[in-house]
Amino acid sequence: MTKKPEDNYLVIVNPNAGRRRGVRDWDKISALLRQEGISFDAAFTNSPRHAIDLAVSYIEKGYKKLIVVGGDGTMNEVVNGIFRQKRYPTSEISLGMITVGTGNDWGRMFGIPHDYAGAIATIKMNNGFVQDAGVVRYFNGNSEEKRYFVNIAGIGFDALVVSKTNKLKEAGRGGPFSYLKSIITSLLKYRHTKTTIKIDSTEISDKIFNISIGICKYNGGGMMQLPEAVPDDGLFDITVINKIKKHDVVLNLKRLYNGTINKHPMVETYRGKSVYIESKPLIHLETDGESLGHSPFSFDIIPRSIRVLIGKSA
Repeated sequence: MTKKPEDNYLVIVNPNAGRRRGVRDWDKISALLRQEGISFDAAFTNSPRHAIDLAVSYIEKGYKKLIVVGGDGTMNEVVNGIFRQKRYPTSEISLGMITVGTGNDWGRMFGIPHDYAGAIATIKMNNGFVQDAGVVRYFNGNSEEKRYFVNIAGIGFDALVVSKTNKLKEAGRGGPFSYLKSIITSLLKYRHTKTTIKIDSTEISDKIFNISIGICKYNGGGMMQLPEAVPDDGLFDITVINKIKKHDVVLNLKRLYNGTINKHPMVETYRGKSVYIESKPLIHLETDGESLGHSPFSFDIIPRSIRVLIGKSA
């Protein structure tokens, strides 16, 4: 008997993720899924943002169990598809991940193993956790757009670094150190920006180097820009790096990895449900490693809205 869509997993595969590991390793991944008795159908992306459309289409057909084979960017696209579909409440759809990317920052938060067998064993455990999500409204020219995210949004310097990193990936020169390389090269031309930030009822106005807003702790391949983040507390964690000397950035890179960034005197941290940001000149945005548009930005938290399959308690 043919299984109904709700009985099968839908596996959304990004063949280009991890310098084409998505397509190179698919036979191995699919064999491991079958070996573990996981019944699935597979759909492959063929362009940027295609995973959004695939998620919407298949959920509308009745699929409620999704697996991402890709990186954090593919995960972000599938999350956006979950929020855009109209058939089920978002928290009724379960989402697992088999990472073939280089960052694995979302998975690092939840103990998702980097090896395929470990990731599939995690999915089979069906250990569900309902995390918060964020939605940001931003601009591309005069057009306002919105994007959902489940990890971290970066504004200012971080957005420039991600843009450079993504270009390295597109040129086939991505890798575990591409983000760090982009940090160093971006420092050569980045300028601080006069920025106003409204966090609930608190307003800050200063020259800003970088802003991180998110639900989870990690980005950039293991950096902890939000070291105190709790993924289901109904609040964004916000890290603001004020005007800082360029050599001071380099000297303090270790703070991003050991979770002490919030101890630096030029760093301020906040929590809130909504954030509004405007700047002069305009500054840019990335969410979950995807380069987007420019300011002004408006962020809102969506509490406990995405059910994810995790390897340990968050």
